[in-house]
Amino acid sequence: MKKLILKSTLYIFLIVMVLEGIVRVFHLGKDTPTRFLDPQKVEKWKPNQNGYSVTGNRRQNFSEYHINSSGYNSYREFTPTYDKTEIALVGDSFIEGFHQDYYNSIGKKMENLLPQVEVYEYGYAGYDFADQLHLIHSYKKEFDAIDHVILGIKFSNDLTRNTYQVVTGRLNLESPINKMLKKSKLLVYCKSIGVLDPPQEFVHRLINTLKRKKKPAPIHTNEALKLKQEKEKEYLANFKSLINKYGYDKRRFTLLLDSRITSPIFLSYLKQNDFSFIDFAPAFEASKKPTTLIYDRHWNNQGRSLIANAINNYLVNIDLNRNKLKLPKD
Repeated sequence: MKKLILKSTLYIFLIVMVLEGIVRVFHLGKDTPTRFLDPQKVEKWKPNQNGYSVTGNRRQNFSEYHINSSGYNSYREFTPTYDKTEIALVGDSFIEGFHQDYYNSIGKKMENLLPQVEVYEYGYAGYDFADQLHLIHSYKKEFDAIDHVILGIKFSNDLTRNTYQVVTGRLNLESPINKMLKKSKLLVYCKSIGVLDPPQEFVHRLINTLKRKKKPAPIHTNEALKLKQEKEKEYLANFKSLINKYGYDKRRFTLLLDSRITSPIFLSYLKQNDFSFIDFAPAFEASKKPTTLIYDRHWNNQGRSLIANAINNYLVNIDLNRNKLKLPKD
């Protein structure tokens, strides 16, 4: 019996080591950059990191990232001055672009269309509107030198709070235990493809059972509609509160949104109060090719090209017609 246990332990250890080696050799596990909180209480990636973002159990998406000295995924450094033309893209993982090689990002696509313009991508997974305005407010001197700022916004989850507070949940991922666990690429790979989900769900169900947590009562259609309307009003109030607290330069700031998933109440408010926005829904609907990845809703290369075109068309339009932005001449 003792020999059986020892041999079984040895074989299990060897199998795990072989699997760990396979994951590393074929680069199946993603390299997650390190997060940190800077002195201005802005959460971002630790500067000067490189690695590969991997999605899917067969490496369905494999792309290289580069975190610059400002803490964001970009092929260029951010050096805004009043002597040149710069555009800032601010947003969440859609702007961050870990699903695309950093040298083929939305910003790079925009620069290919407008070669004399520098595009700075301030994208970070999880950023909501409060994060974005706090970032701009914290680095006011730098952003004041940028000619135009595009802020990505999704009405359903970017306006859930009316002020900025540090989100400790994401930073907790940098705990010593998590850092130690991430050293195993096999463990990272298993988590990314859902192998660890069943045991985690079992633990959650067990905890809920022990706590005797009751299932929520079903919500009827009229109640659901009422709750939806109340939530929309709350989100609109949060939007107003955030811009009042942190400021919002209507002359230089423009929202980037999808009208298909944006509340009509919010769209109406933006139009009535002269908030500029870029609606990329028509371009996506007219596309004959898929605009998102197969396994999640992030934009694929086609989608990112359409976003870059939509932003550039808007910038050229306001430069020609409203003289808000001074684009350099060829």
